[in-house]
Amino acid sequence: MKSLGTSIKDKLASKYLDKEVPKNLPKSTDINVLLNRVKTNQKNESRKKIYFSAAASTGLIIFGLLIF
Repeated sequence: MKSLGTSIKDKLASKYLDKEVPKNLPKSTDINVLLNRVKTNQKNESRKKIYFSAAASTGLIIFGLLIF
């Protein structure tokens, strides 16, 4: 019974032990991926600006109609 408890403890502790991972992995960056990400971010930002300005102008129009 005692050996069963230690094996469970060993299995649980093995999750948190440091595993040997190679430290010097080569890093490569594809410039096309980065450029595409920048383009999509710019598109999303411009869409957000358009939606915000449309919502703000609609709010102003409705507010103006309610007052007058």
